[in-house]
Amino acid sequence: MAPPTSTVDPHQPDIHPQQRRQRPPKPDHAARILGVGIATLDIIHQVERYPAEDDKVRALSQRRLRGGNCANTLAVLSELGHPCRWVGTLADDNGAAFIRQDLSARGIDLSAAKTIPGSATPTSYITLSRATGSRATGSRTIVHHRDLPELTAADFARADLSTVDWVHFEGRNPSETARMIRRVATERPDLPISVELEKPRPGIEALYQLPETAISLLIVARAFAEQQGAHDPKAFLQRFADRSNASLLLLPWGAEGAYALTSERELLFAPAQPPAEIIDTIAAGDVFNAAAIAALLDHQPINQVLQTANALAGHSCGQLGIDGVGVG
Repeated sequence: MAPPTSTVDPHQPDIHPQQRRQRPPKPDHAARILGVGIATLDIIHQVERYPAEDDKVRALSQRRLRGGNCANTLAVLSELGHPCRWVGTLADDNGAAFIRQDLSARGIDLSAAKTIPGSATPTSYITLSRATGSRATGSRTIVHHRDLPELTAADFARADLSTVDWVHFEGRNPSETARMIRRVATERPDLPISVELEKPRPGIEALYQLPETAISLLIVARAFAEQQGAHDPKAFLQRFADRSNASLLLLPWGAEGAYALTSERELLFAPAQPPAEIIDTIAAGDVFNAAAIAALLDHQPINQVLQTANALAGHSCGQLGIDGVGVG
């Protein structure tokens, strides 16, 4: 990437109130999106307060949902009018049947998913605290158990790329995912590729330092940046750009807003658009990713992409779950 050219003051005024809560427009020409990642079973308990160690508290409510970063992103993109196909691994238990039913009901194609007999569905146990968590600060605590093999490049080789307009990857299983990305770049160099980096993993640099493979969109989670010692999102993006060949970097930064850095080193910022009351922040990042992809497919300018993604992610935080955030 080239040297810095310009920056935008992060203290710029908020967008016009009439633009708040703006959803990405329904596409005139729907893009066919293939997503590669995991799908999980989420068991969510809401409690009055987060329990202390060795404490026992009563749950106010319990929900069972289908989760997973990529699966959530596709669910929102499907609501926004884009035909979606999910590629990943599934167990052969009741949890997997629940996941299949949920994704199929959303119109998401599972024909390229791989079932692994004798395995168990990855499960996340999530605690939301009404007093100090989701309804006040948006925090949630997640304990995740996974005993299901990851998708391999050999598995992905069976996925048809001929009828795809965009490919989105979760940044996991780096060595295999890098091979998948190279396959897309080789067979369909015209296809936009997006990658989400949620957390540092051994070898994760393979996903953003791919020689001769341009990533169209790299979405870097705040947790990823902070675990690499970042405190200033603008400085982090400038440093990270030196190690990445992505055309566009996005960095959502929680309640502050979101940043973007283009291939010309133009730094952009849009403030967050929180709801009047924070109810549930689970999957807000996945909603942000979906809205950003949809906005780019709609050829919105990058500053508007940030505003659109912030608006939809903020809207999702004001309700339980993400169902319906793309409708309207």
